[in-house]
Amino acid sequence: MRFTVFGATGGTGRQLVRQALDAGHEVTAVVRDPARLPVPDEGSARLEVVTADVTDPEALAPALSGRDAVLSALGAPSNKAAGIASRGTRAILAAMETSGVRRYIGVSAAPVAPFGEDESLFFRTVAVPLVRRALRRVYADLAVMEEAVRASGLEWTLVRPPRLTDQPASGTYRRTIGANVPRGRTVPRADLAAAILEMVEDPATVRQGVGVAS
Repeated sequence: MRFTVFGATGGTGRQLVRQALDAGHEVTAVVRDPARLPVPDEGSARLEVVTADVTDPEALAPALSGRDAVLSALGAPSNKAAGIASRGTRAILAAMETSGVRRYIGVSAAPVAPFGEDESLFFRTVAVPLVRRALRRVYADLAVMEEAVRASGLEWTLVRPPRLTDQPASGTYRRTIGANVPRGRTVPRADLAAAILEMVEDPATVRQGVGVAS
């Protein structure tokens, strides 16, 4: 398959690029700074690196032409940088409409969605509110991003992981369609990327929020 990956220089984006290439796919990575994207020896012939303004739909359209799916790991690491997820995603969605690409999978975050009653009272009433307050601009931006995605006519999936780690892939992650994973507190970025790639051709995840956690 042919993928376009946004946020390709981040931790999850790099995993998406590497794992997609390892699986034999063709990847177009859209970046601001090509120097921040390590190019693997294996599969490098199937990797195209494109420098573009992620908030400009016209600049993004050529990177989407003929692709089977768009995988977005756009996100802000702090409140100060918040805003890029919603602005960039709106541009991506517009470019997808122009280019005729239908499949979109974007990374959001577990705290954007409600947590179920199977979580502990302390987690729901103390831990989660503290995290949401500390990163309130980041999660507000992701919520706006999710609204834009849901309003599109595309075949979208919103993936909501808990805290991301750089641990090696375990291959034993859990997935819950339509909700956060019960008592899922962390997930390696490598497992998250693997889950996203598996969702590309999974019709059960289309127009759904999907929780992924260890």
